[in-house]
Amino acid sequence: MLRKLKSLGYSANLSYALGFLSVIASIAIWFTQGGTDGGEAGASGERFGIFIGLWAPTFMSIGNGIDNLSDDK
Repeated sequence: MLRKLKSLGYSANLSYALGFLSVIASIAIWFTQGGTDGGEAGASGERFGIFIGLWAPTFMSIGNGIDNLSDDK
């Protein structure tokens, strides 16, 4: 699967950037959707922020896998 992504032009740098952006988006969602005010709306914003933040390790792992691919087939 990683070879297919690499052949389609998906680079490790793109994956690392998406991982970093998911952390930033997670923090922004947490603050903008009521992370500190409590209540059900705040809890929903916190859960959504955590969900987005959990994408970061996945993107980083994909980037690491693409970096570790050998160039020969």
